[in-house]
Parts: sequence; C-alpha cells; structure tokens
Amino acid sequence: MNTWKNQCKFPVNTTVVGKWHRNNYRLIKQLGEGANGVVYLASGNHGHLALKMSPDSFSITSEVNVLKAFAKAQGATLGPSLHDADDWDVSGGRIHFYTMEYIQGQDLLSFIRKKGHAWSGVMIVQLLDVLEKLHSQGWIFGDLKPENLIVTGPPPTIRCIDVGGTTLKGRAIKEFTEFFDRGYWGLGSRKAEPSYDLFSTAMLMINLFHQNRFTKKSHPYKQLIEVIRSDLELAKFEIPLKKSISGEYENAGEMKADILSVLSTGSVNKSTSRSLQRRKRQNNFLETVALLIFTVFLYVFYIYGYIL
Repeated sequence: MNTWKNQCKFPVNTTVVGKWHRNNYRLIKQLGEGANGVVYLASGNHGHLALKMSPDSFSITSEVNVLKAFAKAQGATLGPSLHDADDWDVSGGRIHFYTMEYIQGQDLLSFIRKKGHAWSGVMIVQLLDVLEKLHSQGWIFGDLKPENLIVTGPPPTIRCIDVGGTTLKGRAIKEFTEFFDRGYWGLGSRKAEPSYDLFSTAMLMINLFHQNRFTKKSHPYKQLIEVIRSDLELAKFEIPLKKSISGEYENAGEMKADILSVLSTGSVNKSTSRSLQRRKRQNNFLETVALLIFTVFLYVFYIYGYIL
C-alpha cells in the first residue's frame, strides 16, 4: 500500500496531463486518501475539481462506472458528477485518474449537531431516495457512513464524496466500516444486496442520535433495539429501524415510505412510549427515595449534634 501511495504523492502545483484527452490539471492540495487512491483538489478548464489517482486501473475504472451509474439514475444527486477519466505517464510509470465535481459543505454529523435532530429523518429520506435509484442500476453503495456524506445547499442536500466502496449486486462488499457493517453485528452477510445498504442506513441514523459509536455486546440485536428505545426522538423510528436491522425490507422504497410515515404523523410506537415513561417514573422514584434518605440523615445528624 505504501508503494502505490508513494507513487501518487506529488507536490503542490504539479500539472497532470491526460495522455488521451490532453486535458491539464494543476494540483492545489491533497484532500484525502483511501484504500485504493489519493484525492487532490485540482484546477482545470472547468474550475476547481476533485482528482482521484491510482496506479490500479481496475479500481479507477470501477469507480468511474459507479459515477456513470449515478448519472443514469434520474434525479439522483448523491454522487459527484464525472468530468474526465484518463491516464498520466510520469517517470514512475502510468497513473490512472479521473476528475469529478468538487463538492463542498458540512459533514453530516456536524450538520445535525448544528441544525438539530429534526433534520435526521429528512436526510435519511433523501439518502434512501438515491439508494433506490442506485440499486435499480445494479449497484450497492457498500461503505455507507457519515464520513462519506456531506450536506450542501441551500436547500440542504445530502451528497457523497467517496464511492470507493460501491459494489456490483451479488458480489462481496469490498469496503466497509465495522459500526455500519451487518457482518460485524452478526446480523447478515457481506453480500452486496439492497438489504446491506438498508442495514447501514439504520446504523447511520442511530449514529446521528448517538454520535459516540459503541462496540457490540453479547446480544447485538437486543443491544441495538435498547439503544433505539433509549432516545425518545429516535424511538419514533423504531419500526423502520427494526425492519432494516432485521433485513425485512426488499428495497429502499419500502424503508423510505415508513420513514416518511413517521415524519408525517410524528407518532411513537405505543409500547416504546410506555417503556420510556415507565423508566422515567422509576428514575423519578429512585431520586425521591435518595433525597428522602439524605434528608433523614441530615436531620439525625443535626439532632445528635444538638444533644452533644
């Protein structure tokens, strides 16, 4: 890995010259690096662009095909638009690259912290809308996590800045992050299918409410349900979250419909609501008992001190 990363390390103001299309790009700064390439902010004929390069032609070709699939999905704006794909011959060998739209905005977690959880459901609905279209093109997003999603606007729109984990349906997921991976939680395989993305979407929503990620315990499914029920606002979405975690949805449209239903009614599952209220009453009772004991202790201490 270090070998290919070194091949893709270039100083600021380096000019990348496409071998076939002859387009020139000036590297401004490095934006990041992943498992299969390095991304730079670059300037070209279309202004500022993101340029991803790698000596691995297969990974670059795969990601270019994903961006083309996003473009075919009518109305889908999740992924960046593709501008160019070419090769660059340098002294160290041939580098494969593509340029795409440079998307600017807030990362998803920061957006929710600033705007509040009222926006969580809206962002998830937007995400599911595009996933539905992406799945229809035969692709599964795979490595779905907040770090790969930012919010642009106005109006606030969820966008993706990394499609490196996107995988053809039926194959094994090639990139994943444990917290969002159903294989890690023991709740399904890593086969690229719509239900894999929908599980990750449920974990993404949980992460928006519980921004400190947690590790699995001995009973993962029960643990996740308890986490969902521990927050009154998140508990409103218990039914669609349980169904996505259990793999009950066949497509993203079904989950989107259930999330929209919750957003339109604002309803909470009755059993969950009773459970939360009961827990609150128990906590209030324990606080009252503790205060009473403390008061009696102070009174006894006062009387004892007065007698002495």
